[in-house]
Order: sequence, then C-alpha cells, then structure tokens
Amino acid sequence: MPPSTAFHIRELPRTERPRERLKSLGAHALSSTELLAILIGTGSAGRSALAVAHDALATTGGSLRRLSTQPVAGLTAVAGLGAARAVAIHAALELGRRLSAERRDDGAPLRSPRDVWAAFAPRLEDLPVEEFHVAVLDAQHRLERDITITRGILNSSLVHPREVFREAIAERAAAIVLVHNHPSGDPSPSADDRAITTQLVQAGRVLDIPVADHVVIGRGRYLSFAEAGLL
Repeated sequence: MPPSTAFHIRELPRTERPRERLKSLGAHALSSTELLAILIGTGSAGRSALAVAHDALATTGGSLRRLSTQPVAGLTAVAGLGAARAVAIHAALELGRRLSAERRDDGAPLRSPRDVWAAFAPRLEDLPVEEFHVAVLDAQHRLERDITITRGILNSSLVHPREVFREAIAERAAAIVLVHNHPSGDPSPSADDRAITTQLVQAGRVLDIPVADHVVIGRGRYLSFAEAGLL
C-alpha cells in the first residue's frame, strides 16, 4: 500500500523518519522507498517524500535497475519530482553502479570469461547504448587499464585497430580482452561483432599482442568468443 500523501515526514515519530532510521540502524535497514525519500528530501503539494519515492519506484515495478535507465525527463513525470531531484537520483544510482563495478581485489587476474563478466557487467549490462572496451592485461593477466573505445553504434569503421592497440602498446600489454555490451540483453554475437573480432585478432598477431577473448555482456549472462570457439 502506498504511503499516505496527507502527512509530511516531520510528522512521523523521530524513530520512524528515514534519516533517523539510517543514523540508528544503518542504510542497509531501510527500504528502497525510504532511501529514495532521503534523496528527494522534501515532498511537495501536500505529498510526503515517501509518497513521491513510492510513486517513482512504482513506475518501474519497484526495480532500481529499471529506474536507473529512465531518462531525467521520465522521472520528472512523477508528481513532486523535479529536475534537480531526478538528477540527484540518477547520480546516486550511478554511484551505486560504480561501487559494484569496483574490483574487491585490484590485483586479481582475469583468467576466465566469468572473471571478465564479473568485472565489467555491473557497469555495462544495463546501459541503453553499446560500449566497446579494451581490457589491457599484464603478464599475469591482471587488469592494467580499462579503455573505452566507442560508445554508441558498434561497427568496424569505429572500432579501428589503431585505436584499440595504441594504448595497449603504450602499456606494454601482454594481452588484451575485448569487451562490449548488448543493450537488448542478448549476448549472441552479431555479424559486426564477428567481423570486428576477426580484424582485431589479426592485428594482434602482427603486433604480438594477442586478443585473449572477446566477451559480450548481456543482462545477467555473457558470451565468450574463446569458449564458443569463435576466436
């Protein structure tokens, strides 16, 4: 049942106010609605911040992941949610995504496609557009650098070997892994994916920087060119 629109948070007992609950119990104890209400700050037009937060989540069936893909203009369609508050929500959700993307052990090697998926999926699997990344690896297959090559439509004219290998050469890479996402959620490789991979594998052989794999990130799953025998 949605929170009442007839009260303000300040009218709640102090122990029931989201900010006070966070201070005393920790953020993990709060519901997503309460956390959003803290970001929203104050309600408007006789509606509490809790009610506005509830309505914002209701637009995505309660999914924070889907909420993060909503444009700012889409969020402002929720009564009581202006542009400034919508931007704050976007910023908070992006911070959460980046936190999830940070490796718990920066020295851990990327030895399998699942390692690559775990490192890149938190940032890539929910993006509305394709991003093509190059993971530059050292001799122990540790990630030296993550280079974003393109953002948007993926085709061979944009993903050129010169751009892919320039930084790899500068970093004296032992190998590279190609990584990109499919906004559709289906990681099955397209004809362009295959053509780009073939082109870059050939360039890597010439430069003596092997392409160890190409991992396509889907929603909750991935496809490895190496595992699929497509490399």
